[in-house]
Amino acid sequence: MTSSSVSTERHLAPFVLTLISSMFSVIAGSMIFMAFPWLAIQLTGSATSAGAMIAITSIPGLLMAPVIGSIIDKFGRRKVGIVIELLTAAATILIPIAAGVWQMTLPLLIAIGLIRSLVSSGAHSARKSFMPDVARTAGLSLERVNSIQEATFASGFAVGPALASVCIGIFGVYNTMYVIAAFGVLAALIMLFVRVIEIVEPHEEEGNLFRFATEGFRILAKTPSVAIMLAGVMTLAMIYMPTEMVILPTYYNQTKDPEALGFLLSGMAAATIFGALAFEKLSKKFKYSTIFRIAILGVAVSMLPMSLLPPYWVMIFFGFILGVTWGPITPLLNTVIQRKIPPSKRGRVFSLEMVIWSAGPMISMVFAGMAVDTWGVQPVYIVAAIATTTAGFLVTFNKRMKEINTADFAD
Repeated sequence: MTSSSVSTERHLAPFVLTLISSMFSVIAGSMIFMAFPWLAIQLTGSATSAGAMIAITSIPGLLMAPVIGSIIDKFGRRKVGIVIELLTAAATILIPIAAGVWQMTLPLLIAIGLIRSLVSSGAHSARKSFMPDVARTAGLSLERVNSIQEATFASGFAVGPALASVCIGIFGVYNTMYVIAAFGVLAALIMLFVRVIEIVEPHEEEGNLFRFATEGFRILAKTPSVAIMLAGVMTLAMIYMPTEMVILPTYYNQTKDPEALGFLLSGMAAATIFGALAFEKLSKKFKYSTIFRIAILGVAVSMLPMSLLPPYWVMIFFGFILGVTWGPITPLLNTVIQRKIPPSKRGRVFSLEMVIWSAGPMISMVFAGMAVDTWGVQPVYIVAAIATTTAGFLVTFNKRMKEINTADFAD
C-alpha cells in the first residue's frame, strides 16, 4: 500500500478506543498476574509449586508466540487481537467452572492454565503492531503514541493487582475469575468499533505457517540493535520477574497480607505511568541508548534495598523508583522495533518479545520457587537483586547499543 492511498485526515477516536480497550485487557491480565500464583500457593502452601505452575503454563505461549506473530501479519492486527481477547476470557471462566464441578487441585489448575496460555498468546503483540496504524490515523508521532500506550498499560497494571486483592477478599479467588473474564470481553467489544486502514506489504516468504513464523528469528538476526534490546528484556524476564511472581507472593502469603502485595504491585505499576509518559520528552533530549541504559540500571539498583525486606513504607518508596525507571523501557522498545522493522513483519518480532517474557520466567520461576523453599525469601531476593544489577551493566554497555539510535522505517 502506498502512502497516497492512506488518508491524511486526523481521527482521534480509533486511538482513544484502542487505549480504552488496552486498559481493560491489561486490567484482566494483571489481575491474573496476581490471582493465579496466589491460588497455587493457597492450594499447596508451596512457592515451588507456584513457580512450577507458572513455568509449565508458560510453555504454550512460548511455542505459539512465533506462530501467532505470523497469524497477526497474515490476517490483520485488529481482527486477531479481538479473537484472542474473547478466547482468553472463555479460558479464564474455566477455572471457577472446574472448581464448581470438581475439587480444584494443582494439576487441574495447571491444565486450565495451559489452555489459557495457548489461546492468550499474541494479544499484546497484535496491539503493539497495530499502534503505528492508529498513530498515523491520529496524526501523532510513534514516540507520543507509545508513551501514552505504555502509560495506559501501566495504569491497567496498577489497577489490576489491587482490584484482584480486593475481589479475592470479598468474593474469593474463584469468583474473581469472572471479573477478570468480563474485562477481557469488554476489551474485545470496544475494538469492534475501531476502524483504521492497516498498512500491509506483500509477503515475500513462501511455505506453510510455521515456515513463515521462523522469519521472525531471521529478522532479529539481521537487526542486532533490536536483538541487544531484547537481551535486556530477557534479563528482566529471567531474573527480575520471579521477584514479583514468586518471591513477593510467598512473603506476603506467609504474612497473610494479600492487600499489601496487591497495593505494592499496583504502586510499582502506577509509578511506571510517569516513566512511560516521560519517554516522549526524554527522546527529544537524550539518545535512545542513554535512555535504555538509565532505565535498566535504575530497575536493577532499586531492587537492592527492596531485597532487604525493609518496613512497608520503604518497600513502597523504592518500588516507586523502580516503577519510574521501568516506565520508558517498553515504549522505547516498541519505538525501536517500529522504526527498525517493516510493517509486514512487526507482528513476528513483537511475538518474539512475548517469547522472551514467556521463556525467561519458564526457565527461572521453578528455580526461584525451589530456592525460596530451601533458603527463604530474603536470601533469594538479595541474590536476585545482585544478579539483576550485574546483568544490567553487561547488557547496557554492550558496544552494539548505539545502533538503536538510528531509524530504518517511518510510518
